[in-house]
Amino acid sequence: MRVLIPVKRVIDYNVKPRVRADGSGIDLANVKMSMNPFDEIAVEEAIRLKERGIASEIVVVSIGPARAQDTLRTALAMGADTAVLVETDVEVEPLAVAKILKGVADEVQPGLVILGRQAIDGDNGQTGQMLAALMGWAQGTFASRIEVAGDTLTVTREVDGGSETIALTLPAIVTTDLRLNEPRYASLPNIMKAKSKPLAQKTPADYGVDIGARLETLKVVEPPKRTAGVKVADVDELVAKLKAMGVAA
Repeated sequence: MRVLIPVKRVIDYNVKPRVRADGSGIDLANVKMSMNPFDEIAVEEAIRLKERGIASEIVVVSIGPARAQDTLRTALAMGADTAVLVETDVEVEPLAVAKILKGVADEVQPGLVILGRQAIDGDNGQTGQMLAALMGWAQGTFASRIEVAGDTLTVTREVDGGSETIALTLPAIVTTDLRLNEPRYASLPNIMKAKSKPLAQKTPADYGVDIGARLETLKVVEPPKRTAGVKVADVDELVAKLKAMGVAA
């Protein structure tokens, strides 16, 4: 079974984003970029499936600028086999991403697509569900455990107040949650090998997808600074303050 893993180049999760002075967006100049953490989990899960003899080939795909090749090489160093870069300098919205991924999936013919549940830059959490709808495939979102037996995929997924286990018929779409696994670090020999692994380059036009923006960002502002707390003398004062805030009945 071939597994397709979309990965995204985002601001490293250890970096505090800075808003541009004109409020038009996030300043990406001289900022460390890395693979979206949820996508790292997806790559790791595919590698584990391959190690168990379930997956035969892992294909990673990224939609973004030429520098996204670094993100793909990281996935190849972790253990993916081949990569596809759909190059564009335009910020692509989730629906267009899903349409491009459908085009890639039609070419690759995977039995399973594993995506991160969301990207930490936009936090939309929409692409996996949109792709499942476009493909007409079953989907298991927010997965914390995946088991494959023949043509059946069992997914334990995080839900409000606990977990839910569902059975899907392959081919299927899965989006990963944080508890699914702990991604590995790429070893130096594998990093060197990744440089020679195949990386195909495409454009959105190759898949006939219009990536024109449907949404307009009017303004981006930083969240308000958290105000300092206050000490209360006793329970009565605490209750009074909570009532004033509308918290206590």
